[in-house]
Amino acid sequence: MSNNRLQRSFFTRSDVTLIARELLGKELCLSVGDDIISGIIVETEAYKGSTDKACHAYQYRRTTRTETMFLDGGHLYVYLCYGIHHLLNVVTNVNGEPDAVLIRALEWIHGEEFIRKNKSTQKNPLKWTSGPGNVCQAFGIDKTFDQVDLCESDTIWINDAPIYDTEQVISTTRIGVDYAGEDALLPWRFYIKDNPYISKK
Repeated sequence: MSNNRLQRSFFTRSDVTLIARELLGKELCLSVGDDIISGIIVETEAYKGSTDKACHAYQYRRTTRTETMFLDGGHLYVYLCYGIHHLLNVVTNVNGEPDAVLIRALEWIHGEEFIRKNKSTQKNPLKWTSGPGNVCQAFGIDKTFDQVDLCESDTIWINDAPIYDTEQVISTTRIGVDYAGEDALLPWRFYIKDNPYISKK
C-alpha cells in the first residue's frame, strides 16, 4: 500500500474531463502476493452520465451494470465489453453523479513476468497494455474489481505524479462511440504525445 495514493478529493471533483486529463502520468498499482504490478496511465477517455450520449448512465440511466457509476468518485467501474474484454473505469464526481474515466492504455513499469504470462500470445511488449481490453488482461482485472474503492483498497490504487504540461497532452475524439451522435465528436480522449503505448494515434 502507498502513502502517495490519490485521495478521494481528486476523484470527487465535478469536471470529468479535467480528471481524465490529470490522470495521465499517474501510476496504477496492483498488489499481487509480494509483488507490485504497475503502469503509468498514458491514455484516458471521459464520460459524463448526465448529458453524454456515449455514457452507459446517460440521463442518469440506472441498471444493474451502471449502479456502480453512482458511487462516490474513486471507485472502480469494471464491465465486460461485447462479452470478451473487461474494461477498467474510474468513477468520478460525488455520489449520485455517474461520471467515469476509462483507462485506455498504460506504460507498464513493474511486474514484467506477471504481465508477460497474462499476455502470452502477444510478443510485442508495447502492445501488452495498449488498449483498454489489454490493460485489464495484462493486470488480471475482471468483474471482481467492480466497486473496489481505490482510496481504501490494499489491492489496487493509483499513485500521484506531477501533472503533464498542456503541450504534452493530446485531446481528440473518443474511440468506438459513433452511436452517440454529436457527442461522438467531443474531444474527450486524452493521451500523452508520442507515447508508444497509446492505442491509436
